[in-house]
Amino acid sequence: MLDHVFTDAISALRDAFEAAFLERQAFEEHFQVDVLLGDITWETSYGLPGEGQPPRVVAHVTFDWPSWSQTAYRRWYVDEELDTRPAIEMEIVLRVQRLAEPPSPEKMYATLPESSPLIGDGRLERAGLTIEIAHPDPADPELEPAELEHAVEITYEGLYELAEETLADGTSSTLDDHFGALGGWVASTLVRLGDLRFAFLPAEDGTADT
Repeated sequence: MLDHVFTDAISALRDAFEAAFLERQAFEEHFQVDVLLGDITWETSYGLPGEGQPPRVVAHVTFDWPSWSQTAYRRWYVDEELDTRPAIEMEIVLRVQRLAEPPSPEKMYATLPESSPLIGDGRLERAGLTIEIAHPDPADPELEPAELEHAVEITYEGLYELAEETLADGTSSTLDDHFGALGGWVASTLVRLGDLRFAFLPAEDGTADT
């Protein structure tokens, strides 16, 4: 198994989300390396259990390990000098989908906080809202006439700086403590979004909305 602080952070987040009873969307997980710049990106998605496919509410999580973090980590690992703390660039997109009507931005902003709880030394800050409209293709003979499908996303962004004790000991509980708070916050926020009085379209797998 790869022994690296970035994979330790991924494992800590997975444990936190599973402890919060969130359901991983297995086919939406990716681990990518930019061969030109050297950046590493991990993406995953989690939803509430029993939501059907696709779930009504979902959290898309992106961790970026930029090349400058790897340089700082290698310098500490080889020379035991920590001039700059390595950091993970984090993004969480909270998405409400399968909407039968346009959502209210005011209702979304009123429901979601401006920032996340404290994660290490920083917080994820709310970065904006996007509304989508999906139009079925009228030229596709296999598609029956359908209503427009709407979705809305709110993005949170931030930087998680790694403490030196976490770099020195992969068994440190620091990552578990920090990402444990994040898992509980994401779970409770998805529940609040799911409780909003929006009209939803049926799930593709026939699962009934609750």
